[in-house]
Amino acid sequence: MGKQSVAPEHRSHATPVLEPPEKRRVLLVAPQPFYQDRGTPICVRQVIDALLQLGYEVDILTYPVGGGLPGRNARLIRSSNPFGISHVPVGFSFRKLLLDATLFPRLRGLLRSGQYDAVHAVEEAAFPAAYWGRKYGVPMIYDMHSSMAEQMSDLPLFRNGLARSAFRRLERWLVERATRVISSAGLAMRVRELAPQARVKEWEFSAEFPVVDEQEVERLRAELQIEPNQKVVLYSGTFERYQGLTLLLQAVPRVLAEVPDAVFVLVGVDGEHAAARIEKIAHEIPGHRLRLIPRQPRERIPTYFALAEVLVSPRVYGGNLPLKVFDYLAAGRPIVATDIASHRSVLNEDRAILVPAQSEAMALAITRVLQHPDVARSMALAGKEFATRRLGWGRFVGSVAELYQSINPANTDQTRP
Repeated sequence: MGKQSVAPEHRSHATPVLEPPEKRRVLLVAPQPFYQDRGTPICVRQVIDALLQLGYEVDILTYPVGGGLPGRNARLIRSSNPFGISHVPVGFSFRKLLLDATLFPRLRGLLRSGQYDAVHAVEEAAFPAAYWGRKYGVPMIYDMHSSMAEQMSDLPLFRNGLARSAFRRLERWLVERATRVISSAGLAMRVRELAPQARVKEWEFSAEFPVVDEQEVERLRAELQIEPNQKVVLYSGTFERYQGLTLLLQAVPRVLAEVPDAVFVLVGVDGEHAAARIEKIAHEIPGHRLRLIPRQPRERIPTYFALAEVLVSPRVYGGNLPLKVFDYLAAGRPIVATDIASHRSVLNEDRAILVPAQSEAMALAITRVLQHPDVARSMALAGKEFATRRLGWGRFVGSVAELYQSINPANTDQTRP
């Protein structure tokens, strides 16, 4: 069980550092490899940065896997690793269960110590945090990045009605006992259906607004062997099945028939298995029209976005909004996305072309953007304006401040056992 202290990192903020009314200490529980550049850890890092800026003391309880957070004045507490696990895949896995088995007892000991004013628990860590938080009088924020009931029902073993009903009851138990629920965009409605009285709010995470070096963009174009006249359609994210890459790849031949100079760039391949699966699906696509790129450091992603004429999110299901959509909007590029509830939580017809989860509809939308610069320009400007107005760092810090003020024991009686 390791502990690591890390020092403050310079970051440009739109709001000043604020001190809470009195020094308060938060235990943030993240049952993920931490830190890694992927969805939930990126979100958790933003929360940590906001809390530190607001003047809170932050302890991070997490897996014994990941790169840490150099440059931040927070204490990193890692659970033990008797199984020697070095890699944890996205989503549910047996390795995750083994690591949770060492994380949860450590969580109990920390809450029992009486040194925390709040516990901020991500995903499945919220179950023990809800129970022990009430037992030891610590307000608990449930940070709901996805519906666990929905995730488990995707597994063959749990697709029967009895299992789905059981997971739904467990999820209801959790949201009813949380002091506050803060969910990914698109999930608040599910929380209210489970427990109408639950105090829930959706995250609007801060988007990245970096200044992109045009020379870096040209170097990347040359590295990927993309000609200046070729039009780039880009996807960024994980290669999990729910992301809809099969749908996107099935749309490629139809797009190429209308726009022969299009090139599809898919960023985020993680492992040989994912690459082999995608290549098998994409066997009809000429190799010079498809680029499969391994997962990239987050700071390099804006350069990839700057290559693109259109950014795509072909996700076919999932109640939570993909984090990349916030950065898509900030990139000032037109977006084509499937018309599902999670996308609708942020996107509309001004900021994107929303289509049914069908390859033909996806192909028609991408073709339209590539062939009509005026349509592309209008969407890109609307998306960038929305991101500038709603997804800045200062606004995010303010939302975290409001969330934590709302769980002050003086304002709620939900912390008693």
